[in-house]
Amino acid sequence: MRAKPCLRAAPLALLSAIAVSTATLAGPEDYEFQLVESEIKQGEGATVTVRLIDKRTGNPVVDAVVFATRMDMQPDGMEAMTTPVEAMPSEDPGAYRFQANLIMAGGWRFSIAAKVQGEEETVESRLVFEAVE
Repeated sequence: MRAKPCLRAAPLALLSAIAVSTATLAGPEDYEFQLVESEIKQGEGATVTVRLIDKRTGNPVVDAVVFATRMDMQPDGMEAMTTPVEAMPSEDPGAYRFQANLIMAGGWRFSIAAKVQGEEETVESRLVFEAVE
């Protein structure tokens, strides 16, 4: 007795569905924060802008929820020198703006963590930039 064509097609359809769903799963390594500028004017109210990019497509990620930020002078050996970071609105899709008081010129590290909608894991990054006079 021969199997009906629709019964033979069912396993293929199931395998295709599994392959498609596996291909769409992403992890934190599929996303990247990038500094818009690597040199930022030193002083009170300095603006640091980063983009969150989906590395698989090159497209900006909008509506990520940034929940952890830290800015310190670790690149210049002064990790204990920190400054508060305040989120600011941005009209550029995939760009996230922050304000900080960069009280000293030199190397700064911006640590940032965010949740991307639809992803289980946290996207984290440590970006280094130079505060210039």
